[in-house]
Amino acid sequence: MANANVRVRFCPSPTGNPHVGLVRTALFNWAFARHHGGTLVFRIEDTDAARDSEESYEQLLDAMRWLGLDWDEGPEVGGPHAPYRQSQRMDLYKDVAAKLLDAGHAYYCYCTTEELDERREAARAAGRPSGYDGTCRELTAEQKAQYEREDRKPIVRFRMPDEPITFTDLVRGELTFTPENVPDYGIVRANGAPLYTLVNPVDDALMEITHVLRGEDLLSSTPRQVALYRALAEIGVGNGTTPSFGHLPYVMGEGNKKLSKRDPQASLNLYRERGFVREGLLNYLSLLGWSLSADQDVFTIDEMVAAFDVKDVNANPARFDLKKCEAINADHIRRMDPKAFADACTPWLQAPHANWAPEKFDQAAWEAIAPHAQTRLTVLSDITANVDFLFLDEPVEDEASWTKAMKEGSDALLRTARARLADADWNADAIKAAVVAAGEEHGLKLGKAQAPVRVAVTGRTVGLPLFESLEVLGRERTLTRIDAALAKLAG
Repeated sequence: MANANVRVRFCPSPTGNPHVGLVRTALFNWAFARHHGGTLVFRIEDTDAARDSEESYEQLLDAMRWLGLDWDEGPEVGGPHAPYRQSQRMDLYKDVAAKLLDAGHAYYCYCTTEELDERREAARAAGRPSGYDGTCRELTAEQKAQYEREDRKPIVRFRMPDEPITFTDLVRGELTFTPENVPDYGIVRANGAPLYTLVNPVDDALMEITHVLRGEDLLSSTPRQVALYRALAEIGVGNGTTPSFGHLPYVMGEGNKKLSKRDPQASLNLYRERGFVREGLLNYLSLLGWSLSADQDVFTIDEMVAAFDVKDVNANPARFDLKKCEAINADHIRRMDPKAFADACTPWLQAPHANWAPEKFDQAAWEAIAPHAQTRLTVLSDITANVDFLFLDEPVEDEASWTKAMKEGSDALLRTARARLADADWNADAIKAAVVAAGEEHGLKLGKAQAPVRVAVTGRTVGLPLFESLEVLGRERTLTRIDAALAKLAG
């Protein structure tokens, strides 16, 4: 059921290149918002100056645009809760932290890193939880003054309630966290810089976020955030409601390990550079935790939006399978409008991908061969090697293909094929008939007969449909290449 009041957020950090796990999170939030006719807030979590970069910020925006995951509020769009970059909201976080301190929901913690480490180690040795032990929870004015005289710089720590935190996860059901497993935590560094643990809940409250769909790796921090939302409501920050949470399953890579940003197949740039189409990649990423139906893996983005419900997301880890991703992408390439397909291939028919001079490119030849190429590609970048024989003066020399195809008697076959092709009508059916007849004359079936012809003309043993390719290449160039192959065999 549509609910225009739904407000979700996608809030990545601009560090490094976007990865497929991040895109899966963005997709689920976007689909949820579009399904309900709600709002997607695109927010940039850039409070870590040491790791954030403007280059990564621009890559995030570019990635979202390329994927077609449009946002309703955020950078370049604006909205009622601007600005949407956390680095531009620091005064706001400072004000909220002060209010939390005044209301007793937070306190100054003067413990040094060395003291904390020592107490954690002792707790582990004694078999106790090793989280913060509350040393600074109830400091007297005299104790605070002593720490100040020692020039200790305090952090601000949030005071967790001394009772269990229970919430219903949209993916995992009801979850309860006991106090000993969720200790007080820092929300402001000693230098005054706010931490993620403060800024995201504050922004969620102020931006009236209704649902938080995020990765399972953040689940352990959710009870902290639930407690903070309640405290924010008490001090009048936001509209007083706590969002519903849905924690999306891990995306697993090789060896049952969580897919890391450092894994080559995790980089979104890899898929753009190889020529995955938006619909194919998003279709596959949606299957990492969700499915349209038990017997349908290939579907449009519109079909996903119409059916998407976060309650249907599977809590079990999802395995990233590159082969299946490629297969689904190939299906979407075949589904493309022919002109859209031809246009989408354009970048791979130009420098730096093309190994032919720009003036050698023949638009009419490309348009003629494109329908035959569309049924054969896995990714768009495959097109370059598949059609280079059309635009190069000579086919690419592939010695492995030559050795495989040019068996004893290939020269005789090629001479017969050349003679028949020289007299044939120049269309795919007549070209096929000529090669079939040449093969029969030498006691060869079509598969054996066409292999030497294919390598002589295209340079490779596999490629686009041969007879349609020769039709587009033309009689003169086809015969010239067969002559060159015969000369090479004779040599």
